[in-house]
Amino acid sequence: MLNSYFEEHPLPKIPAEQLDSNFFIQGLTNLQEAIGGFAGQDSIASAHVVLLAAGVTIFLGVAGEAFFKKTGIPDIAFLMVLGVIIGPVLGIIQTDTVLEIVPYFAALALIIIMFDGGLNLDIKQIMKTAHFALVLAILGFILSMVIVTMLAHYGLGWEWLDSILLSSIVGGSSSIIVFSLVRQIRVSEETKSMLSFESALTDILATIVAFIMFEAVLSGRFDLELLGVTFGNAVAVGLLLGLGVGIPWMYVTTKLANAQHSYMLTLGILFVLFFLARSFGESGALTALVFGLMLGNRYRLSRYLKFKLPDISTDDTMHNQLTFLVRSFFFVFVGLLASFGQIEYIIFGIIATLIIYFGRTILTKISLTKKFSQLDRKVTSVMIPRGLAAAVLATFPLTLGLPNGEAYPQIVFFIIMASVIITTVGLGRAKKIPPPENLEGGFVKKEKED
Repeated sequence: MLNSYFEEHPLPKIPAEQLDSNFFIQGLTNLQEAIGGFAGQDSIASAHVVLLAAGVTIFLGVAGEAFFKKTGIPDIAFLMVLGVIIGPVLGIIQTDTVLEIVPYFAALALIIIMFDGGLNLDIKQIMKTAHFALVLAILGFILSMVIVTMLAHYGLGWEWLDSILLSSIVGGSSSIIVFSLVRQIRVSEETKSMLSFESALTDILATIVAFIMFEAVLSGRFDLELLGVTFGNAVAVGLLLGLGVGIPWMYVTTKLANAQHSYMLTLGILFVLFFLARSFGESGALTALVFGLMLGNRYRLSRYLKFKLPDISTDDTMHNQLTFLVRSFFFVFVGLLASFGQIEYIIFGIIATLIIYFGRTILTKISLTKKFSQLDRKVTSVMIPRGLAAAVLATFPLTLGLPNGEAYPQIVFFIIMASVIITTVGLGRAKKIPPPENLEGGFVKKEKED
């Protein structure tokens, strides 16, 4: 089909003396027209082209994981660049089409990844480092909000409420990215739990604060009391649903140990929980995380609850494959949302991310004690990637018709990209730091000498 298209629409022949930058721009334009021609529609390419893009995504996802294990460089940036290529560059999938499926894909990615994160968290390790995670999450979120708010107000000339809204959208690190990275780096289990728990908390913080700010911008006033009430309600709903259903479901899984579709039943319960959480005012992130935490720690919890569990596996091959698929497509999805508009938005995104990184470095030095090794502290200081929450929340100002609505996706994309690059480079440097005393990582507990 592609050959027949070019036979009917031959590309213009350009003399050698005209082969300058305009030639490459014209070539890119011709390629975009070719793709649009055999796609047969304006919003999205034909099925076989989309499947080709999906196949390339899966291939890069698998190859990227192998590449990460060899080099320590995450595959995130490659997948995001692929999204930029098949979206804004070649136009295989248009941004308008992506915006239409944002709520559906974001909900699925949020459910699966947060649930997977809970399954892989050790509740015993969380209890050891919960105070560190809380300090990093709260202070880091506030610091990021202050930095971005000031830059937006004084640098872009935005109103205070608009600036605070932007800062809340990019205030926290992405749990999807952090969950994926900490499972593949050689830091201590305590640090893995701390960073995973911190990113989950900041995702929840970003979602709650951003939605409060949407109402504030629309109404023209900010209600601090509403912030406290909404946050408390979200935490209560998330814990109630996650614990209230997760604990009984641990027992139910004992009866489904040999069932053919036991995992699908668990997935169905997870979707129902997400619906209930949204109905009661919680984003669903905390509910999915707590539900996964209950199932992932079912053997430890069963001893406290005084009932015996058979040896079954919830984190089976099907779950691993589904999580990998959702994760890979999510990063491509972020690239599809890219928009290259005003140059000041690009500069703003890069400068804001660099300042956030330096602030994170200082915060890590203040927050982490000497029990954490140099490797742990280095990885913690560079773990600033923004992702799913920021990408999804950035689309709401446009759909709600808020001032500067079209600027949010552009700024947020470059903040996501810059933060991922900083994290990637930082982890590459951290790989050169030898783990202390053992092969597991850091968190060295120094014994007192007699």
